[in-house]
Amino acid sequence: MSTAPRPPVRVALAETVGTLPREHGLAYEPKFDGHRMVVFREGDGVVLQARSGRIVTAAFPDLADAARRLPEGTVLDGEVVVWREGRIDFAAVQGRASATPGRAPALARRLPASYAAFDLLGADGADLRPLRYDRRRERLVDLLAGLGPPLQAVPMTTDPELAATWYATLPAIGVEGLVIKRLDQPYRAGGRAWRKYRHTDTKDAVVVGFTGAQERPAALVLVLPDDDVPLVSSPLPPALRARVGSVLRELPPGEPGTAQAVGIGDVAYRSVPPELTAEVATGTTRHAVTTVLRLKTP
Repeated sequence: MSTAPRPPVRVALAETVGTLPREHGLAYEPKFDGHRMVVFREGDGVVLQARSGRIVTAAFPDLADAARRLPEGTVLDGEVVVWREGRIDFAAVQGRASATPGRAPALARRLPASYAAFDLLGADGADLRPLRYDRRRERLVDLLAGLGPPLQAVPMTTDPELAATWYATLPAIGVEGLVIKRLDQPYRAGGRAWRKYRHTDTKDAVVVGFTGAQERPAALVLVLPDDDVPLVSSPLPPALRARVGSVLRELPPGEPGTAQAVGIGDVAYRSVPPELTAEVATGTTRHAVTTVLRLKTP
């Protein structure tokens, strides 16, 4: 009887650190800021799950087709990215993730997705999460070696000097940091046992909506890398409201929705096409807060 994880599963998370850890027994991986996804190869089909638990199979028909080549009972954890002009395009992958089933095939042809697998949670119908990371990694590499793109294992090294080189050079292709894992570590679903080391405390988020008036929005609704749940930023300062409003006026407003706002709960917002990104800073007071620093236009 299969004991492999079934959807939905809680994914492992990472805690931010300010320096590159160098103690013995660590593995270093590039941190791809894309759309977190768990791939389940079950029976004759495939199920794709986002970090939130939402099933997104219909939005990624290209990856679902590729995953059918996996052996039955395989469960992968990884990141979906879209490459454009040699760099990771987070807005493009968010556009893919939010596509309706009718639009998804055309988007898959225009913006093909790649899947960077960094963990193997199940194989041959068995739950591998209790195993050490290095054993899971070895089986992951063996599993994907014969398949090739768009399903590939992320690079990994145990050499801190090579990891430092990656950290210094990979921002040129949109990779902004590293994920660090202990070699003897089981997969801790929902826990922050991994560590992430980024170049800055800022990141790019996709703008998916706004609150207030379109000409002078009160706040932006954002999707952060490695997540798929919209959240409301902290209030925009007056100058930024005017700047953002001038850009939003050029976009067709979409359907109303609700998103999570700090200290308030769900609030109503108006959606926009996921074509804009904003540089944001994340921090905490009593609650996590996301502050928009500037709008990044195409």
